[in-house]
Amino acid sequence: MAQFALSASATLTPFELIPGGAKYWSKLFAGSSRRYAGNTIPFTRSPRKGLSFIALGTTMRNGDIMQTIEGEAVLPTYAWPDKQKPRVCILGGGFGGLYTALRLESLVWPNDKKPQVLLVDQSDRFVFKPMLYELLSGEVDAWEIAPRFSDLLVNTTVQFFKDRVKFLQPTDHFEINQLTQTRSGGMVHLESGLLIEYDWLVLALGAEAKLDLVPGAAEFALPFSTLEDACKVDEKLKALERKQFGSNSSPIRVAVVGCGYSGVELAATISERLQDRGVVQAINFETTICPTAPSGNREAALRVLSSRNVQLFLGYFVNCIKKCGEVEVSDNVTKTLEGRDTARQHDHDKLILELQPAQRGLKSQILEADLVLWTVGNKPLVPPLEYYDQPLAFPINGRGQAETDETLRVKGHPRIFAVGDSAAVRDSSGKLLPATAQVAFQQADYAGWNIWAAINNRPLLPFRFQNLGEMMTLGRNDAALSPSFIEGLTLEGPIGHTARKIAYLIRLPTDEHRVKVGISWLAKSAIDSVALLQSSLTKVLSGS
Repeated sequence: MAQFALSASATLTPFELIPGGAKYWSKLFAGSSRRYAGNTIPFTRSPRKGLSFIALGTTMRNGDIMQTIEGEAVLPTYAWPDKQKPRVCILGGGFGGLYTALRLESLVWPNDKKPQVLLVDQSDRFVFKPMLYELLSGEVDAWEIAPRFSDLLVNTTVQFFKDRVKFLQPTDHFEINQLTQTRSGGMVHLESGLLIEYDWLVLALGAEAKLDLVPGAAEFALPFSTLEDACKVDEKLKALERKQFGSNSSPIRVAVVGCGYSGVELAATISERLQDRGVVQAINFETTICPTAPSGNREAALRVLSSRNVQLFLGYFVNCIKKCGEVEVSDNVTKTLEGRDTARQHDHDKLILELQPAQRGLKSQILEADLVLWTVGNKPLVPPLEYYDQPLAFPINGRGQAETDETLRVKGHPRIFAVGDSAAVRDSSGKLLPATAQVAFQQADYAGWNIWAAINNRPLLPFRFQNLGEMMTLGRNDAALSPSFIEGLTLEGPIGHTARKIAYLIRLPTDEHRVKVGISWLAKSAIDSVALLQSSLTKVLSGS
């Protein structure tokens, strides 16, 4: 039988399962009669009646599945170590979730008020996403930007559990309706079958790539937002490089859909990696790259892209993506690109992108690519709600994010906080804040403090975002950084690259990890400097 995955950083208390059926119901869910109305089973809906749920990772004395009076299996419930201290469950281990947990750990608590914190994530690693591009360039190792939660939390009281969220059953809306006052804020149902009762909940599940916007994108395009995505792209590039090595084949063609920060950083990194062995084709709906970026960053990026084998297709959107053999070129589609006939016999492993103009005066295009990378569109991960036989819903905006008040609490749910991509948070002018790492990092600080304030009956602080500037990588020794506190200043090239790495080193989650990564980066820098010096000396000596 499948077992629950536990973190090596801390030992979770075994699940509390009490066999015997209905007469032990109240023991299994102590106090549930005060929290749930009527005789309805608190964690099931009528469509699930008659189904059997196996309690994973447990065995009953008689070998049978534990049954309720209605013939349903009782799901295993996570046993919090202390029944008196507050229980905080954090869903998602990205910038918002992990940093909220670490903030709660760092605050000063009364002895009887320090909460028990459980962090749940579908992966066993935290990923520092702004530096995923350096994996493709070989500048960093995976452990540096994707450490295991078990290593990060080893010196804390935060528990970690690897699982996926299935749905939520909050009860804190009763407090809004003044029907009852409860200690519990609700229940989390995980896909493995485990139930987690909480007092306070933090939604920080992030977002996933939205590949259903264009026909063929889900089948043929690769997103770039997770460690797994970066590894897939790296393996695909290595395969293409091996295939081309020692042959007279045409250059490797990589199409990057989207020219926001992610798309531009990908295009710059891959074009530097491939050099004259490849061509990067960057496509954007807007007529410029990074339209929301500071002008200094945008101009620096344009200079770098124009100096490399990067073709910009601005003012276009992708109509569809197909395998080369499936394409029938129509008369109204331009059949040549830089003098190259796209209707010729192709390698059927290649992909074809049909571009349609988004601006007047442009003609349709067909692009051929060996690899398509998708950086536009994402779907926030907000779990569905269920309560008894009536589904509930978070207040969701048009992007799929949970609407929050100024203290980061989900509207209508005073026990649930939302941060990062999951949250629709607005600034003082009412403008929706971007879903960036910088915003999530600052929200985590406020979320941790406001949970402390709520537990200690103190006033909650309204979130105020402070824009510290924007950064982007443009290669192994190139970057652009525009700090907000010096108007008009942009650090470019090696200086910008060094400043960006120092800024991200400071923002790594724990002191121990910062020290390890800092030493690693210094060692690599020293090795690179020695290699550069040896190369220079060799050239000088050979010239003499």
